[in-house]
Amino acid sequence: MMGEISSLLAQYGLAFVFLNLFLEQAGAPVPAVPTLMVAGAMAVAGGPALSAIVAVAVIGSLAGDMIWYVAGRIYGFRVLQLLCRISISPDSCVRQTETRFMRWGAPSLVLAKFVPGFATVAPPVAGALKLPLGPFLVYSVIGAALYAAAAAGAGMFFYREIDWLLGRLEAMGIYALFILGFALAVFIAFKWWDRRRFFKALRMARMPVTELRDLMARGREPLVVDVRSAGARSLDPRRIPGAIAVETERIDEHLAGLPPDRDIILYCA
Repeated sequence: MMGEISSLLAQYGLAFVFLNLFLEQAGAPVPAVPTLMVAGAMAVAGGPALSAIVAVAVIGSLAGDMIWYVAGRIYGFRVLQLLCRISISPDSCVRQTETRFMRWGAPSLVLAKFVPGFATVAPPVAGALKLPLGPFLVYSVIGAALYAAAAAGAGMFFYREIDWLLGRLEAMGIYALFILGFALAVFIAFKWWDRRRFFKALRMARMPVTELRDLMARGREPLVVDVRSAGARSLDPRRIPGAIAVETERIDEHLAGLPPDRDIILYCA
């Protein structure tokens, strides 16, 4: 992978940095850190300056962020549902991002690029929560600049090691590409299996809407508990009639006082 990145950077320069950062922020599984590190190492050897690398990376990253921010402003919670549906870690996809954003606010965008899974989901959350465009742009630019500078700076610091690694990978030829591809395939396969296991457990514990409606119609009076976060409830104010809203951080405290002789149904985002 590093050898391919090196040849692409040598041929297309900053345009490849822009494209890689844009695709990463748009949600494609193409990590930008290796590209930025190789670009930083090439800067030491007479390639594009660090300032140019960071500037292009910020523009590419911001272009990807704006797509999701605008989608969040227009479509709200439906965009987050789409992201969780295509995410390989759906159980924590939106919940963790939403919690961080609600706790830290707009400044959380500065650190978003450094947190796996947070970078792509943070912009639509900001849009759905109606964060003004000005603060979104300011914090996103700062975060992207720090992210790009850290990765490219690391490449400059370790340029000798990167140069050695690129030489070794080039010497290995097609075998290096095969090894890297196999490692990536194993990682994706594990995450896919984990995703399938999660959804299987979810299906076992799930009650369809029609069954809940029938319980209510027959007078069984199940106790419905809304465990969505405050942010999720503000994004989608619809609720099941009679549901009790509780925070997941205090769910044990709330459930302790519920009557044990009634069916308890939890629902979330």
